[in-house]
Amino acid sequence: MSNNWIEACPADEIEEEDVIRFDHGGRTFAIYRSADDEYFATDGLCTHEQVHLADGLVMDDIIECPKHNGRFNYKTGEAKSAPVCVNLQTYPVKLEGGKVFVQLD
Repeated sequence: MSNNWIEACPADEIEEEDVIRFDHGGRTFAIYRSADDEYFATDGLCTHEQVHLADGLVMDDIIECPKHNGRFNYKTGEAKSAPVCVNLQTYPVKLEGGKVFVQLD
């Protein structure tokens, strides 16, 4: 695995049980903060119709796409309900100095 850690945002920029959009290198990612104060990152576009997941609804460990209500587990990337059937890619996340970093390939 690469050591390409990219600063995504200040940790306090994301509310608990919420998601924000993060763009880097021509790609879109979604950064999540769980109710347990843990941080996660996935691709930022729904695998069904390329809609921004940061506009969706976070419930527990699920992100719901705002367009057709497909659901993913944002911790694992697993597609959980139709119409989505392709998993999201997930990325390692670390906190350092009050900032969220994502490890990208």
